[in-house]
Amino acid sequence: MKNVFLVFSFFLVSIQIQGQNTQKDSLSDVKQKVKKVDLTIMPFISYNRNLDFMIGVIPMVMYRLQENDTISPKSLSGASAVYTTNKSYVVGIFNRFYFKEDNWRGTFYLFNGDVNSQFFMDGFDNAGFYNYTTNATMLSVGLQKRIIKGFYGGLSYNYAKYDTDYEDQILEATTTITHGLDFNLLYDTRDNVYYPHSGVKVNAKWITYPTWFGNDEVTNRIKTDYNTYFPMRHEKDVLAARFSGDFGLGRVPFEQQTVVGGKDIRGYSEGKYRGNIVMALQGEYRYNINRMGFVGFVGVATLFDSDNEDFNGEFLPGGGIGYRYQAFKQTKFNIGLDAALGKDDWGIYFRIGEAF
Repeated sequence: MKNVFLVFSFFLVSIQIQGQNTQKDSLSDVKQKVKKVDLTIMPFISYNRNLDFMIGVIPMVMYRLQENDTISPKSLSGASAVYTTNKSYVVGIFNRFYFKEDNWRGTFYLFNGDVNSQFFMDGFDNAGFYNYTTNATMLSVGLQKRIIKGFYGGLSYNYAKYDTDYEDQILEATTTITHGLDFNLLYDTRDNVYYPHSGVKVNAKWITYPTWFGNDEVTNRIKTDYNTYFPMRHEKDVLAARFSGDFGLGRVPFEQQTVVGGKDIRGYSEGKYRGNIVMALQGEYRYNINRMGFVGFVGVATLFDSDNEDFNGEFLPGGGIGYRYQAFKQTKFNIGLDAALGKDDWGIYFRIGEAF
């Protein structure tokens, strides 16, 4: 289930919690001990062209799983609760774990929600957008092990259940349950996992849904992305570039088709372009001023194996600008807003972390 949240407005509240009290030494110099936990709570009010007005809250916390492990990046845990005026809702938790001196990395998330959205159909007299409602439950748990410096291999389990009804019964209502095994490889030389100034990150995933694992039909998906980062302006700024490819093989359920938009090509929010294969290329400049920053980005995407054959191979450019604010004092981790234009479409996005 992929949905792009377009932000009309938002309020930001940052709350920093200090794990230990401030103490004075014998010379009356104030020494502040390092915080064990950093907490940020972000309430916001949003607007989405599919979901209408949206209100929610996203608390996040950064911490070390092992107090003496200063090599591993800080772990991140958070929760989200969102409700919209078109009676959609999403609640969930998400986690990224780093431990054993960054020899191990783990992920865990669990989400449930009712999403009232739309999709585009053509090929008959009444071509256009049609509404659909999906109740979705998604669970993922994964673990990666460092093989050699910068190179990781891992396995994830992905569970999903979708109950989908379509407007005017244009398609038959469906219940889809999938159990996926995600075999993945990661090459990571970034100098910082949350805000890199240099290095590369290369992901390759094979996600399989075999019948012996409880799936009705065999489906396979290959996902790849290549991200690279270059320091600019005396290492204050960053020039970043990304290629991504998502290749669905076999009979891909409607809910698991890739929708053009999101982080890979901002500027597309209607959900019009969806298919089994989507590729995108983009670049972004990140300009920093203390704890604030601005970004400018441009990219292009295309898709194949779409239910709407006229969309196959279509050239879909997008670009825009954005604002960033550092959410945690001790760690460079940004939140912000992006505004983007696409082909006959546009979007305003609330951003947690960088796009890539």
